[in-house]
Amino acid sequence: MRRDSRILAFKLIFERLFNSQPFDEELWQEIKDKDKPFAEQIFEQYQLHKTQIQQKLSSLLVGYSLDRVHKVDLALLCEAITEIDFVKTPPAVAINEALEIAKIFSSAESPKFLNGVLSSVIKNNAKEGENV
Repeated sequence: MRRDSRILAFKLIFERLFNSQPFDEELWQEIKDKDKPFAEQIFEQYQLHKTQIQQKLSSLLVGYSLDRVHKVDLALLCEAITEIDFVKTPPAVAINEALEIAKIFSSAESPKFLNGVLSSVIKNNAKEGENV
């Protein structure tokens, strides 16, 4: 199931926010082989475009800086933006999946926060002519 892949990609991004060392193979063993390529694709695109993703987030966060965003939420935002902008997942799917994962791993307020930020991402992309 793709949600398993997204959860793994989220975990990898979360870990990368704190640690730049190579990953233990144990993380890759958490997911079924058939879903592993999708998780790898998301994570590879995140690694390639990390600076661009963080700059986009910084410009869209109202009243927050990246260092004030809860790290779980930050990882979920990065995962969803990676999917929307670089994996070309339909925005509604990427947002819905991020909100569902937030219900498992983050606070009760997180889905509302994530939805607001990711809606701004979609509006910004539309203004820039991306993903329209």
